[in-house]
Amino acid sequence: MLVVKSMDVRDNFKALCDKVFNGETFIISRPKNENVVMLSENEYNEMMKAKRNVEYLAMLDKSMAEAEVGGFIVKTVAELEAYE
Repeated sequence: MLVVKSMDVRDNFKALCDKVFNGETFIISRPKNENVVMLSENEYNEMMKAKRNVEYLAMLDKSMAEAEVGGFIVKTVAELEAYE
């Protein structure tokens, strides 16, 4: 991960985009430490996928914990069909 100044991004945008597309990640430093990160769409998508996976696994853990303490309702097939 490299750090570049926001003015350098303006001056070298195409070259930086090419580097980002090829796997490099940049921290763009801004005044008052209001920095941003520049990364490829593929890397962003992978991060979002990992985040969704973590959230889903946390939901499953919560559901399993509720089931272990009896926090579930038992229904017969006939009762479920009655909901249709």
